[in-house]
Amino acid sequence: MILQALYDYYQILRKDPEVEIAEPGYSNAPVSYALNLSAGGDLLDIIPLFVPVQQGNKTAEKPLRVNVPEQVKRSVNIAANFLCDNAAYVLGLTGKEAKDPAYAQKRFEAFRELNIEILAKADSRSARAVIAFLKKHNPQTAAQHPVIAHHLEGLLAGGNLIFQVEGEAVLDDPEISCAWKNYLLGREALEMQCLVTGEIEPVARLHPDIKGVPGAQTKGAALVSFNLDAFTSYGREQGLNSPISQRAASGYGVALNYLLSRQNPNRPIFLGDTTVVYWADTADKRYASAFYSFLNPEFQQEQEESEPEETKGKRKRAKEAEKEMGKVAEAVQQGKAIDLAALRKGLDESTRFYVLGLAPNASRLAVRFFLTEPFGVFAKRIMQHYDDLQIEKEYANQPTYISPYRILAECVSPKVTRRDDEVKQSWSLLGGAFMRAILTGAPYPEGLYAAIINRIRHDSDEEKRSVKINYIRAAYIKAHLIRKFRRQGQNPYQEALQMSLNESYTHPAYVLGRLFAVLEKAQREAIGQNINATIKDRYFTSACASPASVFPILLRSSHHWTTKAEYGGVLDRKIQDLLGMLPAQPFPSRLSLDEQGVFVLGYYHQRAAFYAKKDNGEEESQPEE
Repeated sequence: MILQALYDYYQILRKDPEVEIAEPGYSNAPVSYALNLSAGGDLLDIIPLFVPVQQGNKTAEKPLRVNVPEQVKRSVNIAANFLCDNAAYVLGLTGKEAKDPAYAQKRFEAFRELNIEILAKADSRSARAVIAFLKKHNPQTAAQHPVIAHHLEGLLAGGNLIFQVEGEAVLDDPEISCAWKNYLLGREALEMQCLVTGEIEPVARLHPDIKGVPGAQTKGAALVSFNLDAFTSYGREQGLNSPISQRAASGYGVALNYLLSRQNPNRPIFLGDTTVVYWADTADKRYASAFYSFLNPEFQQEQEESEPEETKGKRKRAKEAEKEMGKVAEAVQQGKAIDLAALRKGLDESTRFYVLGLAPNASRLAVRFFLTEPFGVFAKRIMQHYDDLQIEKEYANQPTYISPYRILAECVSPKVTRRDDEVKQSWSLLGGAFMRAILTGAPYPEGLYAAIINRIRHDSDEEKRSVKINYIRAAYIKAHLIRKFRRQGQNPYQEALQMSLNESYTHPAYVLGRLFAVLEKAQREAIGQNINATIKDRYFTSACASPASVFPILLRSSHHWTTKAEYGGVLDRKIQDLLGMLPAQPFPSRLSLDEQGVFVLGYYHQRAAFYAKKDNGEEESQPEE
């Protein structure tokens, strides 16, 4: 199903005039230099093919991406490519002779043999020039050639090289292209029924490398591979165990690499170690743009100056085609209400939409999830996710729509300097599970809820910022408990799972959370803001998990605080009212994990109510007399 969907999308991309993708038998690869030859095969010059790319405040140079003949997969084996390879193969230059004196010589000979075999069948000036160069080139003296010596350091860095003949690209020669296609057709390959197309075709023994998944090998990783006998059947080897034709394998590889590349105007979404790509079963890019706007309301703003020059033009055209969608995205960025009607304007809700989550796994890719539904179904589920998260804000400038990444980041200590890396390393599986829950409407993963509660236990507030119990953590706890019991028909904590304070709800966990907030306020009013450690810092974790061990101590101290506080009488009455809402029995000896979440919500709601804005816009920082 995954390969079928990707291959179908490849057919859509091939018909899109604004998308430059590789044809069957070709792949898109980074190229660092072009060897400019004379018609007689002499090396005239080496032309750098780097493009400037803005990375933050710095400008770096990246190799130009070019469509080249499909490259082979290799690890330690010697396998040459056609007309595009690194310096060890093309020129016989390498810095690894210390381990194997014939390292570069063997690779150059393999490159020369393959390229002469194919180019000999192309009757063109460019083919004859490359053949002449390969025959006369001597790897032993290559480093002394004045042109090569000038670029030696860059050549040894390992980038790919291509050929030009008197300034004209050899890869553009139609005779050479024809010779390459004939070579591909002539390669020996077992013909079987393709699982994607259903046709009898030559089967791909090895599948293409997929690049662009963070954490995977830089050379690329395989989506389909068989490397152990335990994975094989009936004595078949490699790709013959799941026969996919060479045409289909090349197509799905090109499509997936496009989705992961900068060429794609709708960039991937990263959650933990999961990379999420998405596409619609149509050439209309507004569907993917809308999906990205939904899931990344805070981080979707493009920084065009950070993109390579060849990407800017494509993205500009895509943005012009999506002008109306851009207005919706801008509203989302500013925290305004998402207008579903505007978002769906001109879009067919029945259009099939696909979401694929990938994670690195050594030299392979693991599929975290693959979901497909009509676009309208995904839109409703994502909006349901944001509706579940709605809760009263601590500050007016906080985002209305909290991105999934922001929620995952709350699982990491605020003291960690490299938060992104910590999210990837510590919560790699949660990212995929969380995204899958959002898109399927299922309950959120219990591991994420436990992680949020754990951080509440261990974190402490900063001087000017609430860290322990903040807007994002409270919103997630509320949403988690809503979704956990949604399919069970009855939610025992429904009255606590509101936008703001519910003063009539009498569940002990919720009332105790409110009581703790009142006691904390009484302490602050009595002692002042400059407290080394509040009761929240010292007792919140214990009060949340085992109220019976803490609240008697706090209530004894509350008499001193309410006596000193300016509005102590009001606070004392509030404490008595809350105690009156509790059942006539001892404080609970322990609270379950769900009840601890309700305790946190009671605390958060009560604290937010203390600082709620009056109708005239002034903050109410003190209880009313």
